[in-house]
Amino acid sequence: MFFLFTGCALAQYENPPDSARSAFPWPKGKHCALSLTFDDARFSQVEKGIPLLDRYDIKATFYISPHRTAQRLNVWRQAMETGHEIGNHSMTHPCTGNYSFSSDNALEEYDLEAIARDIDDANNYISETFNIVPKSFAYPCGQKFVGRGENVKSYVPLVAQRFLTGRGWLNEDSNDPWLCDGAQLLAMESDGKSFEQLKRLLDKAAKEGRWLILAGHEMDEQGRQTTHLSSLESLCRYISDPENGIWVENVSTVYEYILAQRGR
Repeated sequence: MFFLFTGCALAQYENPPDSARSAFPWPKGKHCALSLTFDDARFSQVEKGIPLLDRYDIKATFYISPHRTAQRLNVWRQAMETGHEIGNHSMTHPCTGNYSFSSDNALEEYDLEAIARDIDDANNYISETFNIVPKSFAYPCGQKFVGRGENVKSYVPLVAQRFLTGRGWLNEDSNDPWLCDGAQLLAMESDGKSFEQLKRLLDKAAKEGRWLILAGHEMDEQGRQTTHLSSLESLCRYISDPENGIWVENVSTVYEYILAQRGR
């Protein structure tokens, strides 16, 4: 099954108005936007992370790995039904073969047809399992290529054809809402950071009127690739206070709003 997003193509690439470059009109006078995202459908997300987010009525985007989702399917369906977004993170999570976990599934050995098939298989799984067409994609390991050397190709255009958004990983800033490319959204790591570190990222985004996307994996108190629950809870308290002027929404909702503003 092939899903094609066409309705937003024109607004997505319009030049921003010169007079609006310094002040993007976030909803209700908010200073910036924030999206919380998590990858791989880790067990700690449904066991500990989602219950925490739900206590604060904060909805996140979860880019799932089908083989993990299948083991806790009822919980994932409930998360979607209560407002969390389910996104595509590919079927087999191919990354560079330089990573030992991906040496047998290396992007260097893929071509565009193979990566399209992997993405479409995941889309089919999500469509059949959750009865939705996913709008959001996250590049496994943040890598956007297939092949080697002179034969390297970007698969960003394939993502742009299939999804409203494509999220990166380990980027160095938040997104300029007037200029950001929906197929290559920047995301900054939430794993391993204290609340103070996360707040500094959010403060910068608020000062500049940007869209901060945080990306994590496990949701627990310790361990590798883990967004600490204590940091996350402090962040939830902070962004839940309307006085702080943070608009918190899932990735596709924020980008749809951005496109609507660009269209005006």
